[in-house]
Amino acid sequence: MDNIELIAYTVFRISLKLERGKDKKMTPQFTNRLIRESSPYLLQHAHNPVDWYPWGEEAISRAKKEDKPILLSIGYSACHWCHVMEKECFENEAIARIMNERFINIKVDREERPDLDELYMQALQLMTGSGGWPMTIFLTPDLIPFHGGTYFPPDDRLGLPGFPKVLIAVSDYYRTYRQDILKIENQMTAGLQEMINIPRGEKNLDVGVLPKAYQQFKSQFDFLHGGFGKAPKFPHPLLLLFLLRYWKGKKEKEALEMVEKSLEGMAEGGIHDHLGGGFHRYSVDDRWLIPHFEKMLYDNALLSRLYFEAYQATRKKKYCQIGEGILNYVLREMTSPEGGFFSSQDADSEGEEGRFYVWEREEIQRLLGAEIERLFSAYYGVSTEGNFSWRRNVLHVAWPIEKISLDYHVPVPELESILEQGRKLLFQEREKRSRPQKDEKVITSWNGLMISGFVYGFMATETPQYLQAAEKAVRFLLEEMFQERKLRRTYYKGRGRGEGYAEDYAFFIQALLDLYEITFNKNYLNKARELNKIMMDKFWDKEGGGFFFTEKGDAPFIGRLKQLYDQVIPSANSVSVTNLLRLGHLDDNESLKKKAEEILRLFYPLLSPHPMGFSHLLSAFLFYLDPEQIKVRGSKEDPRLRTMLREIYLNFLPHKILTFEDSAEPTVLVCRGFSCLPPIKDINDLKKILD
Repeated sequence: MDNIELIAYTVFRISLKLERGKDKKMTPQFTNRLIRESSPYLLQHAHNPVDWYPWGEEAISRAKKEDKPILLSIGYSACHWCHVMEKECFENEAIARIMNERFINIKVDREERPDLDELYMQALQLMTGSGGWPMTIFLTPDLIPFHGGTYFPPDDRLGLPGFPKVLIAVSDYYRTYRQDILKIENQMTAGLQEMINIPRGEKNLDVGVLPKAYQQFKSQFDFLHGGFGKAPKFPHPLLLLFLLRYWKGKKEKEALEMVEKSLEGMAEGGIHDHLGGGFHRYSVDDRWLIPHFEKMLYDNALLSRLYFEAYQATRKKKYCQIGEGILNYVLREMTSPEGGFFSSQDADSEGEEGRFYVWEREEIQRLLGAEIERLFSAYYGVSTEGNFSWRRNVLHVAWPIEKISLDYHVPVPELESILEQGRKLLFQEREKRSRPQKDEKVITSWNGLMISGFVYGFMATETPQYLQAAEKAVRFLLEEMFQERKLRRTYYKGRGRGEGYAEDYAFFIQALLDLYEITFNKNYLNKARELNKIMMDKFWDKEGGGFFFTEKGDAPFIGRLKQLYDQVIPSANSVSVTNLLRLGHLDDNESLKKKAEEILRLFYPLLSPHPMGFSHLLSAFLFYLDPEQIKVRGSKEDPRLRTMLREIYLNFLPHKILTFEDSAEPTVLVCRGFSCLPPIKDINDLKKILD
């Protein structure tokens, strides 16, 4: 939960350590309805003494029949504070008794039901001005929220009211002040409807919003450590992707400096897993040092693309290496035998947050020996006191390698070899530890983002395994998750489940288009066209423009939502702008281009005053303003053509629309705006054009 990450970690860890001695094989004392669910997060709560229901008609009907308020708890499998609240409150029989007597209790996995999460998160923010997970929302039997919060401790603590006190107060208020509840219902319904009813934009799309957005991003930038804002600090890859594009189009040098400062800060900090690759979710401090240890697929998907694009833009090998580390981590840890990508890894193991990732100095000395450890600990900031709890250390780059080289009189190449040896030995030892729990649920939208990450990895490195992983994941999604013109949302233990949302379609279409541009396999392009037609039919708002979050007939009590903002992942609408433009140019279809413009016009009145919330839509706007069509002709087997394609892939061309046509002579045609350049047949001429 974002607003209390810095508070009393030690208190909670001590309470969690008590769980370590329990015999996990004992027959559970309690079993509730969640035992029949497939979500790993819901199954984690199946043996709570709480009488949990999954979201559905059974729970809602009982609430109406008994006239009881609903306690809705929303979280996800890798959420540390969700685990804390479960241990402290939901496994507490006395607290569970109050919940069962006074409420109908519903548990929701936000990754399975992002529509409910989006709706009630907006409601929570209306009520309290903030949000986070676990989300604790109290609803009337008509599903309208009237009170809420995030994490609640079992007793009054650190300025937070104890959960039993909250439960009793809320249920008493519901029974006693029904007229007030009715007023809250009306106000909440009106407030949420105002948020979702976006009037169609009438203003012209003014490019002046771009420098205005850039200046706002700049005002929030941390020029000391990189990133945006203060602690806790998130990577914000979508903001950085926009800044890369702004630098490219506007020649704004400082935009690139902001990107590089952030990428280097994250790569050197403890938020980066220096042994196993990939990134943790965020840091609890402002200098990327101490992470919140869970690893999310969507973060690593977007960050892999960001690092590879930064490599294209700068040709600095270190960015490519970080991107490769992410992809290699996903291949090793997060890929199912069928080819889909798992959702997340937990922050906790053995009842402690971060236990899998942190080290005592004595442990490193024993593993590496005195000479290697001396250099390794100097470089990675390892001390006897530690920088984490219990004298443990989060590895991070404490000093530039050149400084360690000078201080210890070891040449840089030799030092790099020593550090690599140390990382390898520690990684091998770490593999013997109890691993954090993994959520092996496959989510269609997140898999779409990850497929695109592998495509960008292949463009940068030509590593065959990256292309193979992307193609295998696409085959898996098409075979297991796409049936009878419907995408499934999740896949777990051999079954696709749930109806796909707009983001599932949008991110998968993007992945198919990305994959087409490195294979020129028309099957991928045709599937993208097919899915786009289905998405238009299921989600397009014919009256107001833009895509709804849910299908027809899936509306909550206030009507169908349109996701307003780009958050940790982009919105379906912002991704769809570029999808529609790419398909529109590929198929010479003005109708699709017009739909992309409609989305931009719909959100422009919100985008203009609040650009921080629309970082990916800003990137889509840049694409709309300046698409670059590149048509490649030749034979796929011709080494001259492959050389030309390699040059295209190595350049940062964020607005390219790439097509292929069989021909005897390798040729590249580049069209920008309303004009096309002369055909290019020489690799040196191509380099000049692309630079």
